[in-house]
Amino acid sequence: MEAFDAYRTLAAPSEGLFKDNGSRFIALAYPVETEEEVKAVLASLRKEYHDARHHCYAYRLGYQGDVFRASDDGEPAGSAGRPILGQIDSAGLSDTLVVVVRYFGGIKLGIPGLIRAYKTSTADAIGKGQIVTKIAGRHFRVRFDYLSMNAVMKVLKDMDLTPRAQDFGESCSLEVRVRLSSIEDFKKKLDSFANLEEI
Repeated sequence: MEAFDAYRTLAAPSEGLFKDNGSRFIALAYPVETEEEVKAVLASLRKEYHDARHHCYAYRLGYQGDVFRASDDGEPAGSAGRPILGQIDSAGLSDTLVVVVRYFGGIKLGIPGLIRAYKTSTADAIGKGQIVTKIAGRHFRVRFDYLSMNAVMKVLKDMDLTPRAQDFGESCSLEVRVRLSSIEDFKKKLDSFANLEEI
């Protein structure tokens, strides 16, 4: 069983396509971490595909997948955003955005046809993507005095943590990312000789 702080996402953007009665559904899947990133991707796709009729999308964020949204962007309610989100969920992904750009072919597909089109194009994009496991973590600044340096470095080495932004001047500090399931252990081990601050 995977640890509670491990989750699946896309390694890189991928693209899928579905055509029906002249309508084209271009599904664009992206790994994203924040709602700001989602907005930026949507804005650039609306510019790039400015002549498309709809830009429907769904996303799920966070290692628990508790931040999500689905948008029909003018399609009948529930016919676009929900089927897209359904495919993200059935692939077990988070930190994932899928935007389906629709070019209308002149023939109405009806709600079942739309659901099928949004679902199939999204599944195609996800299927072509490479799925990776990500580990959720938090960043800490560790402050300690010079005499404790060996002890701090040993904890980092034992826990297989890579320090960055190290500063060994008068007082010493470094930054490190710790996976969620190891934070309590990390705090306990450093408690007696270092100060921790979440950043």
